[in-house]
Amino acid sequence: MSSMLDLAVKSLWNRRLSVAFTLCAIAFSVTLLLGVERLRTEARTGFANTISGVDLIVGARSGGVQLLLYSVFHIGNATNNIDWRSYQDIAAQSQVAWAVPISLGDSHRGYRVVGTDPTFFEHYRFAGDHTIVFKAGGGFTTPFEAVLGADVASSLKYSTGQQIVLAHGAGDVTLMEHTNMPFHVVGILDRTGTPLDRSILVSLEGITAIHVGWEAGVPMPGLHVTDDQAMRMNLTPKTITAMMVGLKSRIATFRVQRFINDYRDEPLLAILPGATLQELWDLVGVGERMLFAVSAFVVVVGMAGLLTVLLAGLEARRREMAVLRSVGAHPRQILGLILGETAALTLAGIVLGVILLYVLILILRPVLESQWGMYIGIAPPTPRELGLLGGVFGVGLLSGLLPAWLAYHRSLADGLTVRL
Repeated sequence: MSSMLDLAVKSLWNRRLSVAFTLCAIAFSVTLLLGVERLRTEARTGFANTISGVDLIVGARSGGVQLLLYSVFHIGNATNNIDWRSYQDIAAQSQVAWAVPISLGDSHRGYRVVGTDPTFFEHYRFAGDHTIVFKAGGGFTTPFEAVLGADVASSLKYSTGQQIVLAHGAGDVTLMEHTNMPFHVVGILDRTGTPLDRSILVSLEGITAIHVGWEAGVPMPGLHVTDDQAMRMNLTPKTITAMMVGLKSRIATFRVQRFINDYRDEPLLAILPGATLQELWDLVGVGERMLFAVSAFVVVVGMAGLLTVLLAGLEARRREMAVLRSVGAHPRQILGLILGETAALTLAGIVLGVILLYVLILILRPVLESQWGMYIGIAPPTPRELGLLGGVFGVGLLSGLLPAWLAYHRSLADGLTVRL
């Protein structure tokens, strides 16, 4: 056994160039497969943790996914608004610990403006229990102050102290701007990897002020209100778009949800963010499955390369096999030799691929966190990843079966015959 092992090592070393290329092909395939799996898992986790710590999201009665899209992802528009008195009534319920209002409908150069109150910065959570961090400045304290998401600040080259003008509507091209009431940037958020990065946060009073004198989405002719005049008015909003609710006890979640869904004063809908996020992921998760399929095909191509190298090497080793048979090597030993080399190559490629994956994570992790807000943990392989590695090893062994079978069945005369 030791002599055959020594022979296998020497044979691999004699073919070290082709073996090195084969190892690289397997290692890159494994790195891509595990990398896609890790990114897929982290993306799914990050998607599920787009918003954390919120027990219920409340909006006008519509579809649950639609409510989640416009309230959290700022995609689309609400079918209707919530009356301010309804918001106050829900917030005053004994089981409600806090309620954060959200008002949508305006934009700035294609980025959504989110009207809310200062408690938003206190209660908003993402990626588990991460809180909002300010990269510069702080939260708004007066009606005409704005806080920018990381993507807004970087793409528009904005900084604190800058003046911006909001526009009516959520499109990229808007004609009606609130030029009479500019906002001052007082804070810039650190990157979160959530839709918050592409949002501009202002106070509800600011949203109300810029719409003083507007009816049905257009300004009334001849009615011009300045920011100083608006500050002397009652800027309590009449309606909001949605609200985020945190409860004192998770046990009361379904009871409060039923109370809101059966609310008598107006038709409302309360959804559980986690369950609706999962429903939304099931709708948009086709891409991650396709990406995983592509990486699996790359592994198959890598194993096809291993098979090609083994077959080419077997043809070049005809005389080596014949000499081994002539000195008494049993066909089963030849079979074991080829399969052993295949297993060694596959295992070494898997180990190199895993090492390369962790090296890349260490190098790219700061960039992914700072530029895309994607948090990739450095952790041991998960059971699913170990299963994938086992599958790669099994495919590698299957790749070695054909060369091993050919070597097993070739006769001594075939190996000693000179082919012209």
